[in-house]
Amino acid sequence: MKKVLIINGPNLNMLGIREKSIYGADTLDSINAEIKAYGSELNIECDFFQSNCEGEIITKIHSVLAEYDGCIINAGAYTHYSYAIRDAIACVNKPFIEVHMSDVMAREEFRHISVIREVCKDVIAGFGKKSYTMALKAIGELI
Repeated sequence: MKKVLIINGPNLNMLGIREKSIYGADTLDSINAEIKAYGSELNIECDFFQSNCEGEIITKIHSVLAEYDGCIINAGAYTHYSYAIRDAIACVNKPFIEVHMSDVMAREEFRHISVIREVCKDVIAGFGKKSYTMALKAIGELI
């Protein structure tokens, strides 16, 4: 069975509370449960990690090298400026897919920039929680 890590960055632990008009009413736990169930259908084991701390995310990215076949990452606001997260992804020779629930290109201009995009195999954005299951299907085809 293939094994994938799903990383969620800052403020994604507040899903279901924060900006429901953008992110919906589902909590991160309920979204993770849907991802896990879909992973079972695809014969992919899913592990989950969320942190508001850049260094913790970087350390977890490093773990992909030895423990996982690939990674789905929603780096939250770090997407737009964390060269440290970008470099961590580049260090790991495994496929990463960047995910966003909202259509970042239709939002504030600063969200149009992704410093991690070029080190990820693909970007899936704008489909709400479905962005994660779409990314899981895509990464399943890469690993």
